[in-house]
Parts: sequence; C-alpha cells; structure tokens
Amino acid sequence: MTVAACALIAAGLLLPAAGARAQSPSQTSACDEAVGLAVLPTPVTPWTGMPLRVMFVTDKPFDGQLSLVGPNGAVAAQSAERRGGPPYFWFAEVATPQAGAWRATLSLSGAPSGCSTLTRDITVANQKPPSPAGGEGSVWPVRASWNRSTEDLYSAWIAKLFDAPPDQDLSWKAWHEVLKDRSRNILFNYLGTGEDNIVVSVRPDCADFVYFLRAYFAYKMGLPFGYSNCSRGMAGSPPKCYQWFDIMHPGVTRPPAPPSEQVAAAAPPAAAPAEKPNLLQKMFGQEQSAPAAAAAAAPAPKRVGAPNFGQYLRAVGDVVHTGSVRVAGNDDNTDFYLVPLTQETLRPGTVYADPYGHVLMLVTRIAEANGKPGVYLAVDAEPDGTVTRKRFWRGNFLFAHVPALGSPGFKRFRPIVRAENGGLRRLTNAEIAKNPNYGDVSLEQMNFSMEEFYDRMDEVMSPDPLDPAKAMADAITSLAEQVNTRVTAVENGRKFQNSGKGDASMPDGASIFETNGAWEDFSTPARDLRLLIAIDVVRGFPDRVARLPQRYAIPFGQTPAGVKANLQSALASELAARKITYTRSDGSPWTLTLKDVVDRATDLEMAYNPNDCVELRWGAAQGSDEAATCKKHAPVAQRAKMSDYRSWFRDRHWPTHTGA
Repeated sequence: MTVAACALIAAGLLLPAAGARAQSPSQTSACDEAVGLAVLPTPVTPWTGMPLRVMFVTDKPFDGQLSLVGPNGAVAAQSAERRGGPPYFWFAEVATPQAGAWRATLSLSGAPSGCSTLTRDITVANQKPPSPAGGEGSVWPVRASWNRSTEDLYSAWIAKLFDAPPDQDLSWKAWHEVLKDRSRNILFNYLGTGEDNIVVSVRPDCADFVYFLRAYFAYKMGLPFGYSNCSRGMAGSPPKCYQWFDIMHPGVTRPPAPPSEQVAAAAPPAAAPAEKPNLLQKMFGQEQSAPAAAAAAAPAPKRVGAPNFGQYLRAVGDVVHTGSVRVAGNDDNTDFYLVPLTQETLRPGTVYADPYGHVLMLVTRIAEANGKPGVYLAVDAEPDGTVTRKRFWRGNFLFAHVPALGSPGFKRFRPIVRAENGGLRRLTNAEIAKNPNYGDVSLEQMNFSMEEFYDRMDEVMSPDPLDPAKAMADAITSLAEQVNTRVTAVENGRKFQNSGKGDASMPDGASIFETNGAWEDFSTPARDLRLLIAIDVVRGFPDRVARLPQRYAIPFGQTPAGVKANLQSALASELAARKITYTRSDGSPWTLTLKDVVDRATDLEMAYNPNDCVELRWGAAQGSDEAATCKKHAPVAQRAKMSDYRSWFRDRHWPTHTGA
C-alpha cells in the first residue's frame, strides 16, 4: 500500500460506490494501485461559497466517466472526456454546490476485476472553513509528500492549465494571466485565503518559469520545494550548484555570485541551514551592504518572518537561471534529473534544457493518428514576459553536447523528502532509481549524438511509419508557429522604439544572448538563430525522407527519390500559401508569405537588433515598397559588431558561453 493510499484511508476518503459491493480498505488500495489513481478535490476544504471541482487521474488509458452526486442523490455534473496521457484525467465541476455529503465516482471500462468503480466522499461545508494553519519558520507548511500520486496530480494540473486544441495558437502576455484564468487553473484560491487575488508582479524568464510553476503547485498542495544557486559553466566545465535553499530555511541575505568552477568544486555539496544566506532581507528591501565575509562573521540577523508567496518567487527568480537546469546529469547536487525518452516518462511538467540557454516545459502529448505525426506540446517564457505554447521539433528544442554547457535534454524535478533530522533533502539519482514512486532516472541522453536524439524522439512521438506529406505539413506548421511568435517579439521592439527611451545598449560577444535590460527584452538573437535552424529543417525535409525511407510510409509503387521530388514541389506551394502580417514603422500592416521568410534566411542573420526598424528586421530589401517606411537604423558601431558575429548565425553555430 502506498503512503498516499494510507493517508486517504486514514482520512476516510476511500469508500465504495453507492449500491456497489463494499470493499475493504486494502481492496480499495489495491484498485488504486492497479489503475494508478490520484484524486484532487478543490478547494482544500470545500464549501458552498466556491465551486466544487474534482479531478481523477490514472496512469493507464481506461475509458471512463466521472460523476459528481449531490446530497440529494442526483447527478450534478458528469464528464466522459478523458484528457492527457500519461497520466490521464477526468474533470468535473459544480458552480454552486449544496452543503452536505457529495460522492465523486469514476466508472471505468477495462479496469481490473473489482476496480471498475472508484469513489471519493466529499463534504461541502455551509460556511467558509478556517484557512490551513501556517508553518512556523517555513515559507509554507509541508502537509504532504512528493510521490507518484502527487506527481501525477502535478502533471494533470499542468496539462489542464495549458489545454487547447493542438492547432490553436496559445499565448499570454504574462504568466499570471494563465494562473488567474479559473477555467484553466483548478487551484485558483484553493487555500480559501484569496491568495490568488494578489497580483504576483514578477516576470519570469524561461528558467524562472518552470521553477515558478513547480513552486505554485507545491505552495497550494503543501509540498516541499527548493532551488539551487548554480554557476553557468565556465573554463570548459559544466554548470555546478553549490547552495540549496528549501522553504524551511530560505535564509536572510542575498546569495553571493557563483564562485569559479575551481572554488565550486572544492565547496561542500550543500550548505548547512545555518550557513545559507537568507533571502528575507532582500525580499523586504533590506539589501546587504557589507561584504559577504563580514556578513558571515556577524551575528545572525533577527528573523523577520516568512515572506508571502509573491516575495518568495522574486527571491527564487533572482537566483535561478538556465545553468540551474543544465547541470550534468550524473551530478546529484542539482534540482533536476535526466529521464529516459519514452511516452511513459515524458509527461506534462517534464522540463527540457536547451544547451544554448533556453528552458521549456512539456504540457501534453498528441498521439500519432491516421498517418499524422504524434507531437509533444510545450510552453516557455520569453524575456519580454510572454508565455507561448509550441511544438517539439528541431527548431524549438535544440540538442547538442558541449562540455561547458552541461547536460541538455528532458529532465524532471528532483524529489524532495524529509531528512532524518526533520529538515528537507533531495533524492540522489541512485535513490530515485530504487524508489517505487519514481524509478525513472536514466543517463542515456548523455550518450546520444544530435541525430540519435532526434531519431529517438521521432520514434517516441510516432512509433509507426509516417505519411511523408502529412509529416512535412506538420513541420511547416511548426515553422509557421515559430514565425508567428517572432511577429509578437518584433512588434514589442517597435513599441519600445516608439516609447522614446532611446536605443537599447548592445552587449559584446556571446553576451548578446544572455544579458539583461532592454536588449534582453526586445532583441531576438536566440529566437532568430533557432528560426534559421528551423528553416533548414523544413528546406531539408524532402531530403530527410529520401535518406530515411524506413521512417516513412512510401506509397506503393513509388521510390524514395520520387517521393522526394513530389515533396519538393508541395513544399514550395505550401510555403507560398501561408501568410503572416507584421506592423511596419508607420503602423501600417505588411503581409509576407512563409516562402518570403524562408527566402530571406540570409537577411535574418542580422535582423535581431531592436534598434533597427521592423522592416529591416523582417529582411525588407533596400529601396523596396516594403522598406519605404523604414526610418530607424541601429548605430554604426552596433551594426559593425553584428557583422563580426554574423558567422554564428550563418554557420548555425552557437557561441560556447551563453545562458539566461
């Protein structure tokens, strides 16, 4: 019996369905184990003043129907729609529940004998219950543990948060817009304290974003959480983490800058709680003014109380970066661990570490069907604050092994458990491998070449041979999504130009990919380099089919060479049929075909500077009607630097030292 099942039995939540043969707690627990069941009713203590929402989650793809039965015995809500996979979930909601005893029932077909009906009894109070008690000295109280059930609930929460048809463009101007959408976020006001009515005015970048989502779920559910202070990697060595902060010991002063790799290598794997710099002074505006050595020797400052959640996120975001996610996969002193590439392990909430300084999070898998490729959808946060959903493919998920950049690939958050001294600690790779709730650690991605990685992902997404025409259409759709995302980024740069704040300062060398301020917010060097790679992928798709005919369902009577010729013809017409529209410098719209964008790949090698007019950033030819409205050019010195750096974009070769 799992810890989660024992806790549910103790709470009296595992009960038989009305009219069904009663099961003993051990029988019910066996059924939960057999289907991999986890249940989340919200809010934490249901009452008549809030909607009653219930999510049932299973590890296995059963057909089923979820019903919510009210105190009067009538079905108040019902849903047969199974979402996700894996895990799979059903969701039902009653907007104004009556007070009294409710029963949530999931009826499954194809379940093991005796497990076709799974139930939970829920009591809805007539008055608002007291809020959960706080945790003394902790940012939030730890009421539960990370295990298979809570991980499945986390995955299902992420999947519902970003759920939409796969062909729908999904984006938000800021991450809190997603959380405040009650139709998506079933944990909205889960604690009943109005906690989501406070605007969390933080703008996460890609690395912050994945930490913030994990922290938000942990905060709501009373789960452990922590984060590391890491270097970015230097002198040919991968990033390393040298401090870890958990919610029970958040510290009182700002963490120092990461040391050199040599110092980090000599440092202990994690500082003891008393040695950790405390972040609370920084949260409340009490910046540390003395040198770190003097502060360390001084008496410990008086605790000022745990920060609220928004303040805590600001502290987390001030420390973590993409190096935190790229730490070597065989290093236990990190917040993440590498997983094998399978449909079972690549679940919503799984994080992707791009070696060149970007982080994404998987949110759903669309299964292969009728010759159309399967696909994973992910979300990321850009420096300008936007959150966008995008497809897994080479143009979005870059993969390469560069020793100084650490371990790229798919990773999950390392489980945090209670330590023997009552504190918190992270499980090592060896412990995860032996833990029955996990067991999914694997270093195989560290041994993959670039082609082996993408070939394996193709097999995971689409185990059966693909229709080559449908597969190419899917690649073109992915490219179109990438170009449309760039439209928003370039438009943000145009608005910055019109704000009267002057030119964005351009950093030197590889720092164009990793600086801060206006350049980080409105330039697009990383986005454009990925776009150039994406253009190469689409241009080369017919060649790929001819090179790997075993991956594609070559029509009877045709040869790979003949299919290649047909695809090349279809590619040109499909690119010409797809259009995007951007806003020129004078506010007028201008439409380009996707073929125009592909044909301008060479011009896009120097189109990332926000101090240039938008026409130039879209590769408009000098003297053309399109370029007639261009009135702004980057300073000569900046254009000279761009010329020096052009080889990175021309050769599709990222400079070694990057990050975000």
